[in-house]
Amino acid sequence: MTPLLTTKGLSRNFGGLRAVDNVDFTLMPGEIRAVIGPNGAGKTTFVSLVSGRIQPSSGAILFDGADITGLPAYVRVRQGIAYTFQITSVFANLSAYDNVALPVQRTLSDGRSKGAVRAGVMSALERTGLAGRAHMPAGQLSYGHQRLLEVAMGLALKPRLLILDEPTQGLADSEIDNFIELVRDIAKNATVLLIEHNMPVVMQLADRITVFNAGRILAEGTPEAIRDNAAVQDAYLGTAP
Repeated sequence: MTPLLTTKGLSRNFGGLRAVDNVDFTLMPGEIRAVIGPNGAGKTTFVSLVSGRIQPSSGAILFDGADITGLPAYVRVRQGIAYTFQITSVFANLSAYDNVALPVQRTLSDGRSKGAVRAGVMSALERTGLAGRAHMPAGQLSYGHQRLLEVAMGLALKPRLLILDEPTQGLADSEIDNFIELVRDIAKNATVLLIEHNMPVVMQLADRITVFNAGRILAEGTPEAIRDNAAVQDAYLGTAP
């Protein structure tokens, strides 16, 4: 099976800081992969490189076997890569409905079909539990619901790869349970790359976990293997015995 996403020697420098350092990474179709690590480990920079928000200093990115290293973010979106931001990015003055309608129109051959737009929008809002808030201005939603709105906007693009950067931030415990079920449902039709600090969420969801530290991959493996990895415990999960 061809990997959906591969990076080879991927690096990004910011002045003298090497935020991502020679990363070789492989993600298989249909996988739920969690990326964890301490603050400043390079996680968000890594997924920003994958999504095309920033360009690498060196290395290559392959998506479904094709080199996308030099492609801008909007082209990667068209090819099936959707990204929800670590810092919430919604159109505060537009309704939740209209926020989702914008990406829905990108997926339609006739973006002016009101019926098709409505069907796409309400499907995404229903999956994220926001259908009842469709006509609220996005800026009036709670922070947690704005995070879910971003997920709905990502789903509206019908992605092959959905990148979620700290999606449970601001969610109540009951909403986190629903989010876990949502990601499992998403993974039936898409691959999920998840940056998350909530370790119970990571351990429940991830097929495999990649641990970043100081811009490099420290370890990769199943949740059980990562939990028992002494180097990971020392760098991130807590002092190893």
